[in-house]
Amino acid sequence: MNGYRLAKPLLFRLSPETAHWAIHELLETVQQTPLLSLLSRQYNVEDERLAVSAFGQEFPNPVGLAAGFDKNAEIPRAMAALGFGFVEVGGVTAQPQTGNPRPRMFRLAEDEGLINRMGLNNHGAATVGNRLAEESVNVPLGVNIAKSEHVDPADAPADYCETYDAVGAADFFVVNISCPNSQGFAELQNRESMAEIVGALDDRGASPLLVKLSPDLPEPAVDDALAIVEEFDLDGVVATNTATERPASLDSHNRSETGGLSGKPIESRATEMVRYVARRTDVPVVGVGGVSTAADAYRKIRAGASVVQLYTGLVYRGPAVAREINQGLLSLLDRDGFESVEDAVGADLSFAGGVPRVSPSPSRFRTHPQCVLGAL
Repeated sequence: MNGYRLAKPLLFRLSPETAHWAIHELLETVQQTPLLSLLSRQYNVEDERLAVSAFGQEFPNPVGLAAGFDKNAEIPRAMAALGFGFVEVGGVTAQPQTGNPRPRMFRLAEDEGLINRMGLNNHGAATVGNRLAEESVNVPLGVNIAKSEHVDPADAPADYCETYDAVGAADFFVVNISCPNSQGFAELQNRESMAEIVGALDDRGASPLLVKLSPDLPEPAVDDALAIVEEFDLDGVVATNTATERPASLDSHNRSETGGLSGKPIESRATEMVRYVARRTDVPVVGVGGVSTAADAYRKIRAGASVVQLYTGLVYRGPAVAREINQGLLSLLDRDGFESVEDAVGADLSFAGGVPRVSPSPSRFRTHPQCVLGAL
């Protein structure tokens, strides 16, 4: 971590996207050397109290890497070596895409946030699928699949299925219907479109499925999404994606840039979405948005998240972020008398205003494979 404190000012002199790819190239190089095992020994926290069973997978710890950091499945082993309990790659589309023009990523340093309008730049499903077929990662590995840029929303179900077919060698799949940075996604977030996409994937055998929600959705739209979770017997909800709305508290001069906002500015909003969803469903919830410390992760876990994900926290906290969160979670579990992370899931939901709420305990998890709906 001390090394990152020294390197961070230099990296922050680069554009965010240039800095990202510099780190990416370094990790890709390390992944091919014996240094990978050294990283693993330094950054992994091995403690059975951190283990979580969800979505038919066994997670060594609840801290995952969100989609967007490793779009093309090039460094999943390096990210696992940095202590992440699971890795989600992508978003991936059926054909390669260059994404939006640069600049398309912006730091909000004063706010510990990012705004991105990357536009789902990626190497395409066939290339990613070939990499996945050759990868061996010791943590669950998921793929975020998304609608191709110029595909009409009416043809979206077939497009998602094409991408799913090409990237099938993974432990779980995240189907992105809530990306704010690419054309045609707004039309997918109504109940009818979501049902068509889920139904097509279900017919294709892409089961089980999870749905990822935008933090910008009003409560009736969230309720519609949860109705689809119930109707199609989906296995979970991911809350949340990046936000298009801007809180008034933002200080950075980049606050007016268009794109999806992530990081600290949406932490409380994302946690409230976790709480809202967990109170209305008995399926596992993945908590995403503003996680950069153990306290952030713990709030989402107590609000009902079985596992959490981060991306922006890695930018501001550095490569030790997963280790520090996991170490901090152990201290918080001891402080509050929980024997494990699973025991803490939904701890704040038992009673709300005197009304008992559903808590997504491990005993209620389904134990079949996974495909997830929604992402960065």
